[in-house]
Amino acid sequence: MTKQSITMSLIFAAAIILASVILKQGIVEFKTLDRSVSVKGLAEKEVMANTVIWPINYSLAGNDLTALIGELETKNQAVRAFLALHGFADDEVSVAPPNVADKLAQPYAQLEKGQMRYFVMSSITVYSHEPEKVRHALTKVTQLAKQGIAISSDRYDAKVQYIFTGLNDIKPEMIQQATEKAREVAQKFASDSNSTLGKIKSARQGQFTIADRDSNSPHIKRVRVVSSLEYYLVD
Repeated sequence: MTKQSITMSLIFAAAIILASVILKQGIVEFKTLDRSVSVKGLAEKEVMANTVIWPINYSLAGNDLTALIGELETKNQAVRAFLALHGFADDEVSVAPPNVADKLAQPYAQLEKGQMRYFVMSSITVYSHEPEKVRHALTKVTQLAKQGIAISSDRYDAKVQYIFTGLNDIKPEMIQQATEKAREVAQKFASDSNSTLGKIKSARQGQFTIADRDSNSPHIKRVRVVSSLEYYLVD
């Protein structure tokens, strides 16, 4: 081989070695950049309901529809007086038209002995931003029973609904708490793996949920949110 050929071979070999080193370094740097940890952060907060819907339903049965409607109107006045006594304003109470069922309205229908022909239901709804007034009135509802007004409570549409409408006011604080807790978990993982926690690679805010704290305290709500974050890890 000539001196020139040897020189060219050495240059070519050096170039291959250098390229290999550069490629290897690039792969190492790429893998390092791709190293990450995914974590979740939970934030919970107990809040009091600030809105309440109280359906007050009762029914009457009889064979004289005119008399039934008259009795219904009298009892409705008694219910409204009861509500006024416990601090509910007129604009917090609404009375729906009576629901009347006639058992003889269907073709070939017949009444069995002792059955009443008409069944009339009254529906009065309380909508208030003061749930405590409803909770207090519920403890005194036996006063209506003493006047012959049996309030239905076992029907699904007769359940008292306690609602929390202030979610937007607490969202920023809860998102911050969830993010901080997620970072604490990621920091612990990085420390245990002898790494340094880097920047956020991706983040996703979960859906806020509002539920009763327990079955005995529907007026107390538990708000939850879970944030999912992914952090880079740096050696």
